[in-house]
Amino acid sequence: MDLSPDETAAALRGLLAFYAEAGVDEALADEPVDRFAETLEAKARRASSATRAEARPGGDQGSREAEPGRAAPRKSFLPEAPPTAAPRPQTAAVPDGAQAALARELARSAGTLEELRRIMFDFDGCNLKATAKNLVFADGNPEADLMLVGEAPGRDEDIEGLPFVGRSGQLLDRILAAIDRDRTSAYIANVIPWRPPGNRDPSPMETEICRPFIERQIELAAPKVLITLGNPSTKALLRTQEGITRMRGTWREHVTPGGVRIPTMPTLHPAYLLRNPAHKRLAWRDFLEVRARLATFS
Repeated sequence: MDLSPDETAAALRGLLAFYAEAGVDEALADEPVDRFAETLEAKARRASSATRAEARPGGDQGSREAEPGRAAPRKSFLPEAPPTAAPRPQTAAVPDGAQAALARELARSAGTLEELRRIMFDFDGCNLKATAKNLVFADGNPEADLMLVGEAPGRDEDIEGLPFVGRSGQLLDRILAAIDRDRTSAYIANVIPWRPPGNRDPSPMETEICRPFIERQIELAAPKVLITLGNPSTKALLRTQEGITRMRGTWREHVTPGGVRIPTMPTLHPAYLLRNPAHKRLAWRDFLEVRARLATFS
């Protein structure tokens, strides 16, 4: 059924909205590829080859004249596709152990949070930087006695360059308000400072490369209490393989590179709570524990 121009435009808008909602907001190539044209060209080549084979005496005997054991090149009547451009050199290196070692060295050299931010801004050793719009370093008060660490930025965070500004961040703000805190009395960051494309999970090597930066960030901020939000940040900072549902609600310790031990409360990620509202009561218990521990420092 043919669509009118208005109906076609409406359908395209709906498709783009679907992709945006799914987190697909970046092209994978500089130029669009017409897959339908590729299919038609392949069919045309097969048809022309079959026609020539039938026209030759002895079927396709002539194809063996080109080179023993190799078919003669087939000629297409369609315009030849332009030659594929040579791959351009990538500015971001493929993650490997050397990049993780470099990240550790650079992180140790940072004497202040601002120096660390500049180092991370210039660092090209994690391939996530190549597809991210912004470095998402931190938000809130770096002198606060409470620090919260999530996993990685999402679409909204990547656009604004700040952690937890989307729906998860709005829920986190309400949770903080319930224990008499806000972003002026808490410091918020992520293990991964660049958004993974399409909101995919960071790979283990990407996490390993970024780990020295968040560990140094925690060390420089020197909070009295740390909260890890969700499974990935808990495993990365507490160096454990236990799941968050087993660990949440129980005080642990994060040990900084300099050996400082910080009381740490693993809890459920706000994004998880949005999908599972019944578990908000569990997170509420965890934050009550945090409020009680912070009260002992005042």
